[in-house]
Amino acid sequence: MKIKRIHHVAYRCNDAKETVDFYQNVLGMGFVLAIAEDRVPSTKAPDPYMHVFLDAGMGNVLAFFELPNSPKMGRDGNTPDWVQHFAMEVDNFDELLDAKKRLEAQGLDVLGPTNHGIFQSIYFRDPNGHRIELVANSCTDEEMQTLHEVAPAMLEEWSKTKKAPKHAAWLHEKEFTHSN
Repeated sequence: MKIKRIHHVAYRCNDAKETVDFYQNVLGMGFVLAIAEDRVPSTKAPDPYMHVFLDAGMGNVLAFFELPNSPKMGRDGNTPDWVQHFAMEVDNFDELLDAKKRLEAQGLDVLGPTNHGIFQSIYFRDPNGHRIELVANSCTDEEMQTLHEVAPAMLEEWSKTKKAPKHAAWLHEKEFTHSN
């Protein structure tokens, strides 16, 4: 099997219209299409839904389901709040800083920028509480090659020890030094 690309990634939302408005007006994403049924096509379960699709650029699609007959939306209480998120790339660091200003001007709490060594990020939440990361890459081809080469050894070490391998500790040196 060869995966061509991610067709779409789907999350749940509280209100489909509010969600589409947020992604259109705050992030400039196009509203691609909506699908709604009274039954789930895959399971045939009677469960009405609205499924909306947004253009995240370069053929990437972000989708949401509003499920009015399901219990109120929650999150995995066993997973730290910062783990589950999706990241979208902007062109450069200046655009990232401009995005932060625009988001804050709209009343959103924005964390960052955070220096990840090979990219800088800011973090904020959509109206559903989903954590969004905007990323400006700053990596070189050599850095990416180095990370690619050490990835198998890092995974193997982690698998055995469950302690963070130090092969790529250089990535966050500036962030941790800056925050002290």
